[in-house]
Amino acid sequence: MTDRLTATPAGVKLGPLALIPDNSARNFVLELRAGRFHGFVVRKGDAVHGYVDVCAHMALPLAQQLDAYLTPDAGLIQCSWHGALYRIEDGVCVGGPCVGARLRPWPVTVADGMIVTA
Repeated sequence: MTDRLTATPAGVKLGPLALIPDNSARNFVLELRAGRFHGFVVRKGDAVHGYVDVCAHMALPLAQQLDAYLTPDAGLIQCSWHGALYRIEDGVCVGGPCVGARLRPWPVTVADGMIVTA
């Protein structure tokens, strides 16, 4: 069994920005030599925000359904297990059982139309 990682190297191309529809999120699992990384990226226009896929309340993945990370209005990240709500821009919990806690960021950016780890 491989270890579950909480970071990735910079420069990993995840795919074109168009891979994630605007105002939605996508899960990424990267198999690296040191272990497996689970993260997700939220797209807001041309901006992307990445986070390690672990709830700050309990060490569980946030989504029970693939890519279902956002509230119905796409305004916040939501943990499907206990309802914690996080701001997309900075990962701070603003509602639910862990107010003030924060998701672990996964640095990503857009370069030449590609989503890339930073």
